[in-house]
Amino acid sequence: MKLQKLLFFALVFSIFSCQTAKEKKDTTAISENVTTENSFEFGVWTTANNEKSNEEYAQEFKKYKDAGIDEVLINTGTDPELLKRITPIATENGLKVHAWIMAMNRPGDTIALKHPEWYAVSREGKSCFDTRPYVGYYQWLCPTREASRNHVLGLVEGLAKVEGIESVHLDYIRFSDIFLPIGLLPKYDLVQDEELPEFDFCYCDVCVSEFEKIHHKNPRNIKNTDIDMEWKQFRLNAVRNVVNDAYEIVHKYNKNLTAAVFPYPEMADHMVRQRWDKWTINEVYPMIYHGFYNEEVDWIGFATKQGVEDVKDKGIGLNTGIYMPDFKSVEDFKQAILLAKENGAKGITFFDGPAIAPEYLKAIKETKESLK
Repeated sequence: MKLQKLLFFALVFSIFSCQTAKEKKDTTAISENVTTENSFEFGVWTTANNEKSNEEYAQEFKKYKDAGIDEVLINTGTDPELLKRITPIATENGLKVHAWIMAMNRPGDTIALKHPEWYAVSREGKSCFDTRPYVGYYQWLCPTREASRNHVLGLVEGLAKVEGIESVHLDYIRFSDIFLPIGLLPKYDLVQDEELPEFDFCYCDVCVSEFEKIHHKNPRNIKNTDIDMEWKQFRLNAVRNVVNDAYEIVHKYNKNLTAAVFPYPEMADHMVRQRWDKWTINEVYPMIYHGFYNEEVDWIGFATKQGVEDVKDKGIGLNTGIYMPDFKSVEDFKQAILLAKENGAKGITFFDGPAIAPEYLKAIKETKESLK
């Protein structure tokens, strides 16, 4: 009798195990199919305005979708109503939507401009409120001051509330450039062999006071600020804290947080006080604009790999961003896409959508087909 029972249970266990194995195999097959189909995504950055009609947006979004584009990162000037209007048009055309916001750099922000104290101050003692580094649209807010950072986070929340978007996409989430990309220096007739005081931020009263509380020294009195690691880290942390707070806000509305960042963390750290491998964030879109740095197309692969390696254990997805005017041939453009994929990016994004000529749209479609 005992032998019969043992044989019975052995038979049941065998049937159950076979079924479970089959289900697992089926599930794995489905998972592999999904992964293969969505393993490398194509996106575009684009800017919206209220003057453009729904029909015009539908045509634009259809053009992207027909070329194999999967997602659009849309700058609505932080206008949630405009975002509400055009998001359904994009999603109806099969595109995922990310709400692109200029974060710490807020040119023409009518609310911020009523508060001159919110703006970042250079080591020279000049405020971005009335003295803009490099260009007129550089109007940087202080990431440490509670009122200015809460203003930015409030704008993030307004976008996060919009139904149908995938993420809030932070841009200019950093300090102003302490060093410009080498390819841009001649445009401004600049030599930047060291950290220059007019481009070194933020030395406002709040940043100085908060730093003094921790480190018991005044950064305005530091003789060689470019090698003072505590002062540098203080500013890296100030940006990180804004990102981490934004993450909590957008996830409250079941959205993701993404960001456009400098090419890879060590470079971003050096150039703009941005250490994105230390952030709490879902995905990053490093702007690997090789022409800005006088680099060749293969540098896109190098910078992509460096970023992927830096975040591989942090659960942060990386999408390589490339700049359309940098490309002189369709062949180089196709190579850039392949380099991004081969070096571990989960996707590639083009700046910007309207600048993509027909032959490059065709190249996107052809390259995407070749990856299946």
